[in-house]
This record gives sequence, C-alpha cells and structure tokens, in this order.
Amino acid sequence: MKNIFLACFLMLSSSMFTTASAQTTKESIKVWGNCGMCKTRIENAAKSAGAKKASWNAETHMLDVTYKASATNNNAIQEAIAKVGYDTQDMTGNNDAYNNLHGCCKYQRKSDKEATAKKCCAGGGATCKKDAGEHGAKSCGKGDGKQCDKNKSCDHKASDSTKAD
Repeated sequence: MKNIFLACFLMLSSSMFTTASAQTTKESIKVWGNCGMCKTRIENAAKSAGAKKASWNAETHMLDVTYKASATNNNAIQEAIAKVGYDTQDMTGNNDAYNNLHGCCKYQRKSDKEATAKKCCAGGGATCKKDAGEHGAKSCGKGDGKQCDKNKSCDHKASDSTKAD
C-alpha cells in the first residue's frame, strides 16, 4: 500500500512539473544598444514586464528571456523595453527616453536606417538586391542607378544622377 501511494504521488508530481514547464516560454528578441548600462536597463525592463530571466548580449544584440505565458508575453516585454528608449526587432523605442540615454548608450536608430532604405528602395515593390556589378553592389531595383550598401541604405555615388523618390 505504501508503495502504491508513493507511485501515485510521484506520477502526480511529475505531471504537475510537466504542466508548469509547458507554460514557461523561452525566446530571443533583438534589442539595439551598446554597453553595460544598456544591458542593465534592457534586462530590468524585460523583468518589469514579467520576464523571470533576462540576459542581453551587447555583441549580438540578442535578449534571451524566460517567462510564464500566463503572466506576460513577447509583445509586453518589447513594449517595456521600447518605453525605456531601446529599439527592438518589432518596436521603435520611445524618442524622449532615447534622447535621455547616456551618450555611450546611443546607437544608430533602427528607424533611421529603415527610412533611408525605404527612400532608396521605395515604390513598385522594389527591394534591395544583389547586382552582378562590381564589389557586390546592391541595386535598389528601380532602374534608377542608385545603389544600396550592406545595410540596405542608399549610396548615391552610383553613376546615374537621377534622384530617389
């Protein structure tokens, strides 16, 4: 009888642990930043949004988070990070918060890079793509002679002097 009770207890404990583990989510989120101060702010923001664990890598710009799906979600974590001034893979950081960051924490804003690429590559569904041209230049795909650099930003040194839209 004692063995049956112990076996039932172990099976019940095991199923409860499996259920709790199934509710824990681990994800990686791209977050722009530069330094140790950024790391602290980003990780604290993620934890304030309900992440149980948060670890940001300054070299890869990846934030690894662990959270309970019943308590928070990816979107809420990204919103909290954006509120303290940092751009994430899906959100642009709050401008006032970004402007108040320490000088070493300021990075090239994702929206600045995207706006430049959109200006170059906008219209007609054109996207930056590799040309057969020298040095692997990327064409804006609009036939205007403009080139996009490795960050998909415009390089207006192309031979054609036509301006981008």
